[in-house]
Amino acid sequence: MKTIRIGAGLGFYGDSWRPIAASIERGAVQYIGSDHLAELTLAILQKDHMKDPAAGYTRDLVPMLTSLWPLAQKHGVKFLLNAGGLNPEGARDALVAAFSKRGWQAKIATVTGDAVIERIDALRETGESLEHLDTGAAIDTVRSRMLFANAYLGAQPLVRALESGVDIVLTGRVADAALFLAPLIHEFGWAADDWDRLAAGLTVGHLLECSGQGSGGNFNSYLANGWESVADLGHIGYPIAEVSADGTAILTKAPGTGGRVGFDTVRQQLLYEVHNPHAYFSPDVVLDMGTLKLDDLGGDRVRVSGATGLPRPEKLKIVAGYDDGWAGTATLGYSWPGAMKKARATEAIIRQQLVEMKLQYEEIHTEFLGFNSLLGDVADAAHIEELNEVYLKMSVRAQDRRLAEAFPRQFPWLGLSGPPTASGFSGIEPARQLLGLWPTLVRRDLIEPGVKVSLQDTAT
Repeated sequence: MKTIRIGAGLGFYGDSWRPIAASIERGAVQYIGSDHLAELTLAILQKDHMKDPAAGYTRDLVPMLTSLWPLAQKHGVKFLLNAGGLNPEGARDALVAAFSKRGWQAKIATVTGDAVIERIDALRETGESLEHLDTGAAIDTVRSRMLFANAYLGAQPLVRALESGVDIVLTGRVADAALFLAPLIHEFGWAADDWDRLAAGLTVGHLLECSGQGSGGNFNSYLANGWESVADLGHIGYPIAEVSADGTAILTKAPGTGGRVGFDTVRQQLLYEVHNPHAYFSPDVVLDMGTLKLDDLGGDRVRVSGATGLPRPEKLKIVAGYDDGWAGTATLGYSWPGAMKKARATEAIIRQQLVEMKLQYEEIHTEFLGFNSLLGDVADAAHIEELNEVYLKMSVRAQDRRLAEAFPRQFPWLGLSGPPTASGFSGIEPARQLLGLWPTLVRRDLIEPGVKVSLQDTAT
């Protein structure tokens, strides 16, 4: 029976590509799907793009592929990457230049059409409200401040690219799992309405899209086989799926690598970022995880079968970003005894200063690092007086950059004239531009006709 082996690439912008080499060299993979775009990543790339119109793609693309391409070419491995971010064509140009400089031959497909910022008003004229997906707020509240807007595309444009015999498929915003589903549709010829097989492919993509998290990384368990029992995380192997034409998959990793692929590690990734396991939406299919079966075969092998699919949604998700003002931040550290008491006293002094100086902010946020920066209101205060160290971190939001920059200037004098600090003042941080995210839905028939696949060969 024909099987296809797909390996996980990056799980986010800045992730390590070292484990990918082991998957190519020892894992017998034919495809690598690499997910560079968390939802917030587009906001980061927008800042790059505003500074340099040629930027806006993830800068790890070129060093990653120049490092891995000789090995991938030797083993005949193809890449699918959403590293194009807000500028897929710019990413392609940078990659072509890097490959051509080295005399490497590769055929690259670029998928565009996900960017809809220039079409927002036209989409609204068709009757699409583009209201906030979670709150129902009207888009008019942020329309004038909107900086980018990108629809989550599905696997079909990537399938078209693969049908052209390309080595690398480079996209902007696509659904994460589409990077892995597309090769399966291409290789097995699955129909666009074969919901159960598409659901199986979506399951595979979901299990692979987070790099090492699918093979024992970030494994949080109170059981005896929790993260401490996962071997050699320093040399973790990214997960690999061996998929059959009926959608059944064996999850594994390259021989001789660290990490673990087992029932518990796989099911943790399966439920990661899932709101409703009976209706996990993607542009290609809706997955019901309730019928899935995980069989731990031992030896870092887990069989995944039984996926049930429902017809794809009629609308695609859009994530837009808008200018949401500026943040000013300052941090001061305190040590035992009374670290928390000192930090709270300093917070009170700062708030008093703001009132006296008539500095008004839209929002003031306080964290006590070492006590509640992770747990917030549920942090255990039973031993609060015994803490060895606490860092007071205060942040404000303002529409005026100058007002945000004024905030950390209220702190330096406290290094000598406030409660005794352990660290002194570490310096005034520059104000940071804030980008808000606006999730919404739009009819897919208004987006998909504008999706294009372009081809380019690198020079020999």
